[in-house]
Amino acid sequence: MTRSLSRYAIASTVAACTVLGACQKKGDLAATDTTVAPAAVAANSTDTSMSAGAVAPTKNDWTDAQILAFAAAANAGEIQEGTIAEHKATSPAVKSFARLMVTDHKKMLADGKALATKLAITPDTSKSDVTDLSKNVTDDVKDLNDKKAGKDWDSDYIGKQVDAHQKVLDKLQDASKSAQNPQLKDALSQSIGKVQEHLTKAQALKDNTQS
Repeated sequence: MTRSLSRYAIASTVAACTVLGACQKKGDLAATDTTVAPAAVAANSTDTSMSAGAVAPTKNDWTDAQILAFAAAANAGEIQEGTIAEHKATSPAVKSFARLMVTDHKKMLADGKALATKLAITPDTSKSDVTDLSKNVTDDVKDLNDKKAGKDWDSDYIGKQVDAHQKVLDKLQDASKSAQNPQLKDALSQSIGKVQEHLTKAQALKDNTQS
């Protein structure tokens, strides 16, 4: 009887050790998994923080020659459209605005050409911003010439002026970050101020024509 109990005890002990061994292995694996998972998360967190903290390199998208070309195209376009509006607009306020555009942009165009000559820079018209602007001016001039004069024409012209000045303002502000020559930087600052002034006047006229 005692021998039977001993055998039973030994068998029970072996079984218990087997179960404990199996549990211990599972526990080890779980501990290993738990250790690896945070490490992986930490690695991913590091990558994410590096990406979030990364600063995109600053690019000089405009050369001084391209800036001068863009400014010339913008001024020439305003002169063309303003000249049409001087004769075709029916509202005295719109006519007055058109005259201001012709006068101011003729001076800005002349100043830009003089600066290019002084700095010995040949304007570069190859940039898409320049060619796109010239195409838009051509389209707007055709549209203004084709449409019948009247209140709607005045409203259309002023609407075009708001859009054009806003786009030119955005481009000049962007270009000013890339300008290299100090004199060109100063000229750009003055042009930005003048274009902003024109935009404010055009917006006020647009609001009046819509009210």
